[in-house]
Amino acid sequence: MALGSAHPAYPVRFDAGRVSLDLLATAHPGERLDGAAALSAWIRGAGLVPDGTVLDHADGAWLAGFRELRTHIGVLVRGGDPLSYGRALRRVNEAARGAPPAPVAVRTEDGRLVRELAGPPGCAALLAAVARDAVELLTDPVARAAVRECEADDCPLVYLDTSRGRRRRWCSSEVCGNRERVARHRRRAALARA
Repeated sequence: MALGSAHPAYPVRFDAGRVSLDLLATAHPGERLDGAAALSAWIRGAGLVPDGTVLDHADGAWLAGFRELRTHIGVLVRGGDPLSYGRALRRVNEAARGAPPAPVAVRTEDGRLVRELAGPPGCAALLAAVARDAVELLTDPVARAAVRECEADDCPLVYLDTSRGRRRRWCSSEVCGNRERVARHRRRAALARA
């Protein structure tokens, strides 16, 4: 679900299949969490809060918290030296201990039930929801085996491969896949001309 665009080909929110992997995507092709408004839009788009939830209390501390969690999740997903891996694991586990926002069912004027939060969501609670998703992903052998990094030369995006046969190669067939197919076609055409 695109909420805007930092680059015409890249939506603000890339759907990587897990919210913790979606957070990793906010650093490509440049910093997408570049302010409180962008963070609030990402939080809503990622489904961490129901539509219409007011996040006007999101500030620079929230931004720093989400960026730090993103760094730690990236180390755990992509691997790293033992020291940084151990630190990242501790920080993600610490973040996961927070209480995620409590959803409640509220009746609307027309009688429908909609989901709202029992109170305003705090940064620690939202970080906990993302960190718990990372813990679940990293400790589930089936899900962990489906984590892939885009095969495009210049794309670091990580996603959950839920395709039939688990043969997905790119984060986006329309962006990276198309770019790689065009490059392959040009190489073949150049060889044919030579």
